[in-house]
Amino acid sequence: MVMQEQARRLREPLHWGRRERTIIGIVLAVVVAAAIGLGAYALTSGAPARADCVDLEFPSTLGAAEVKGCGPQAQRICASGAYKGIRREMQAACEHAGFTYRSPE
Repeated sequence: MVMQEQARRLREPLHWGRRERTIIGIVLAVVVAAAIGLGAYALTSGAPARADCVDLEFPSTLGAAEVKGCGPQAQRICASGAYKGIRREMQAACEHAGFTYRSPE
């Protein structure tokens, strides 16, 4: 007897009543509202990018190396004239930050 009920349930498709559709609608509405809220938060939060920063990655002997600095530190990096192998990239990064790059000669 128990197996006959099981066979009948497996044969018939699921019937979604008003209650089930309402619950699914509410859950979907909450998920969409949460996604919109998180998207708005992600777009409006965070610190603005600083204009006086030098951030440059370049190939090195053990992989990649990075030169990073903001404000006075970036000015010292640009004035040092170091990083001869990446002179063009360093000059572009320093000019973007508003500093002059002292070319090593």
